[in-house]
Amino acid sequence: MRNALDFMFLFLLLLFLSCFEPTFQQLSSRTERVALLELRSSLGLRGRDWPIKADPCSVWNGVECRNGRVIGINVSGFRRTRLGRQNPQFVVDALANLTLLQSFNASRFLLPGAIPDWLGSSLKSLQVLDLRSCSILGPIPLSFGNLTNLTTLYLSNNKLNGSIPASFGQLIRLSVLDLARNELTGSIPLSVSSLGNLKFLDLSSNRLDGSVPPLFGSLRQLQQLNLSSNNLSSSLPASLGDLGVLVDLDISFNKFSGPLPPDLKGMSRLQRMLLRSNLLGGSLPDALFSSLTQLQALAINDNRFTGAAPDVLFLTPGLRFLDISGNNFTGMLPNSSLNSNSTDGTLNISRNMFYGSLVPVLGRFRVIDLSGNYFEGRVPNFVSMNASLETNCLQNVSSQRTLEDCSSFYTAKGLDFDNFGKPSSAQPPLPEKSGKNKINKRVIILASVFGGIGFIVFMVLLAMLLFLYIGGKRASGNQRGVSVGPIPTRSSELPPDQSINFSSLGDVFTDKQLLQATGGFSDENLIKLGHSGDLFRGVLDNGANVVIKKIDLRTVKKETYRVELDFFSKASHTRLVPLLGHCLDNEHEKFLVYKYMPNGDLASSLVRKSNVDDENVQSLDWITRLKIASGAAEGLAYMHHECSPPLVHRDVQASSILLDDKFEVRLGSLSEVCAEDGDSNSHQNRISRLLRLPQSSEQGSSGSQTSVCSYDVYCFGKVLLELVTGKDGISGTPDTQLKEFYDQTFPYINIHDKELVTKIIDPNLIIDEDFLEEAWAMAVVAKSCLNPKPSRRPQMRYILKALENPLKVVRQESSGRLQATSSRSWNAALFGSWRQSLSDITVVPAATMSRAVGGSFKQSGSSGSQGSGQNNGGEVSRRMQSKEIFPEPPDEQGERVEYR
Repeated sequence: MRNALDFMFLFLLLLFLSCFEPTFQQLSSRTERVALLELRSSLGLRGRDWPIKADPCSVWNGVECRNGRVIGINVSGFRRTRLGRQNPQFVVDALANLTLLQSFNASRFLLPGAIPDWLGSSLKSLQVLDLRSCSILGPIPLSFGNLTNLTTLYLSNNKLNGSIPASFGQLIRLSVLDLARNELTGSIPLSVSSLGNLKFLDLSSNRLDGSVPPLFGSLRQLQQLNLSSNNLSSSLPASLGDLGVLVDLDISFNKFSGPLPPDLKGMSRLQRMLLRSNLLGGSLPDALFSSLTQLQALAINDNRFTGAAPDVLFLTPGLRFLDISGNNFTGMLPNSSLNSNSTDGTLNISRNMFYGSLVPVLGRFRVIDLSGNYFEGRVPNFVSMNASLETNCLQNVSSQRTLEDCSSFYTAKGLDFDNFGKPSSAQPPLPEKSGKNKINKRVIILASVFGGIGFIVFMVLLAMLLFLYIGGKRASGNQRGVSVGPIPTRSSELPPDQSINFSSLGDVFTDKQLLQATGGFSDENLIKLGHSGDLFRGVLDNGANVVIKKIDLRTVKKETYRVELDFFSKASHTRLVPLLGHCLDNEHEKFLVYKYMPNGDLASSLVRKSNVDDENVQSLDWITRLKIASGAAEGLAYMHHECSPPLVHRDVQASSILLDDKFEVRLGSLSEVCAEDGDSNSHQNRISRLLRLPQSSEQGSSGSQTSVCSYDVYCFGKVLLELVTGKDGISGTPDTQLKEFYDQTFPYINIHDKELVTKIIDPNLIIDEDFLEEAWAMAVVAKSCLNPKPSRRPQMRYILKALENPLKVVRQESSGRLQATSSRSWNAALFGSWRQSLSDITVVPAATMSRAVGGSFKQSGSSGSQGSGQNNGGEVSRRMQSKEIFPEPPDEQGERVEYR
């Protein structure tokens, strides 16, 4: 009996151990152990992750085994040894010996280099390959088509180039394909349409062109499709309507044209449709959006849609984000309301031609932008306090259209305009009083005499007041009356948070929202480390792309974010980067949320290499450069001349000039803004001009000199010189390192000789005769801005006019002689001081031009990029014939002076 019990116990023990054999198994293949040790060495992994003496299957992190064989390796986010960090490479040859490997995940692990071709030929068992954010270079191997067991392929956020291999069509089991944020070119291969099991496809942020394959509708399992930020064109195929289970569609920032196919109503499960910034047009089909009942976010802004916007867009309760701005929609909003009490939606219908009264349906949205339309009447209480209402025809609201503009619009529609709620200016004539008593002629004569004397006295007083007013305007640099309140000077104390008007600063976000938007502020979403805070790319719940500045008050002065908030609460202009909101709850960390700029900044977009090993560069064309220069000048002119007191940017350089999807300028880096600190200097200069006395010498390069508008003008001159010469980094380089460059460049900028400037123009530019004159003009303006004496630099408003009409700066008369302008023109204001100013800059002829036109001044790690591209549809600069040409004085030799 006892022997029987012992036998039963041993049997159960063996059965128990056999059930848990995989848990206690060890690596059985000596070949695979050697391969893992080689992989450990080539990747430079640390001993704490892969201890050399331990069994890989049971101890090594990220190694998965089955039956004593390796089936999975995950080194995602691993750190290398100190020696491994010195020369990281894509060396994974040992993987070829792991013949049963099903999964390899190296995301966020640096693997600079090209993907080896053998990888697609040897790893036939591979099912999951994740190489996201590995800094991989080169093309995708054609051999990837041999990985027929592959179900998931992540290659996003690398530097892959070339075309998408047509052999991808052989990966019939593939369900996830992510090639986003690379440098892939060519068209989308037709073979992709044969991937019947595909559920997730992301090809965004590449350089793909051509059209969407017409058979895309055969991807019946597809749930997410992202083709945004490419150069795709043509019309949208009607077959997209066959994607019945599609949830997320994003084709923004392409060149798609034509109307929306009504067949898209077949995407009945669609929740997010983003079609922004394309060339789509025509009217919106009512039946299309009536069928998309699950739609939560719709963005079709910056297209060419016309006609009336379907009422269903405003009345669908589940649609929480609606952006149809920047089109040609017209008509009145639906005059009905919803039973839903939800008021957390976002609505943007700006830059259209909507008209009529504001209706109750607007009450369901918390964030509203109605600017740039023709709405009239009063603003009801149900309209959100955060609403943007400028440039309409509304009553008792600032920054509205003119009476003439509003009246002519409504008259063309056959409607009456309410005249801003004021009575009509046409008054009925007063009835004449009749009476028998005649007015005494003597009284009339006396009244006429005293009235004439009074009129003369009034005119004298008026002339005196006008004289004082003009003098005050000149002293303040001709400021206009847009008050921005008491923005502090550089030396004054900053206002407490309580004095900032937070109601005008966009949404209030929570820490949780921003953590989710940025993936926990991961390194993958880091754009750059800034002096006033670190910038991260993020995506909000509504699908909006944003940039979030993370400000650590333990390392950054708290004044930086308070200055910026105070500025945004008082200043508003289309040339300033939009502030969407903030999060100020955390004691030690503050967050500011800005609109995402798809083309990054000028520093990253001006000239860039297609990849690290390629000598070819891509640069902005001349039309785009001139457009950027005018846009930046417009923003600075607003700060200098339309704000009272004048505001100084104090950080004007290429990395501060942000570019949206159409290369329109938005000024960023606004944490250094301050009010101009120059009242005493202005008063002294006015007295000097009145008495015809010479002005005093300028201040040094330290102290309050950066708090005057002329400092911005100087820095802007460096930006212009960077645009002309193509030398990236000039505007962000200290003057002490640019002196030799100036000495070698300025001799070739001469208003009498156009051909000289060709020796310093960016060799990557292809320009005709007119464009050459415009580049010549921009160089002339840049040289004027870089005068070492601040008082002799032109004001920004004159610079703006010069850039808007560049040919007026240099165009000659048929006789070939240059003619001076009248002292009243903006031309004279810009260049009237040439005889004085150019003599301040000592010009030293260069021995050779190779040093002036070669190389760059860009410093490592100073700025990041949010993508770049080429704007082929930029506005053509004006070419106005003019006789208002400016004489440049002959070069005068004088003492060397320090620039700035």
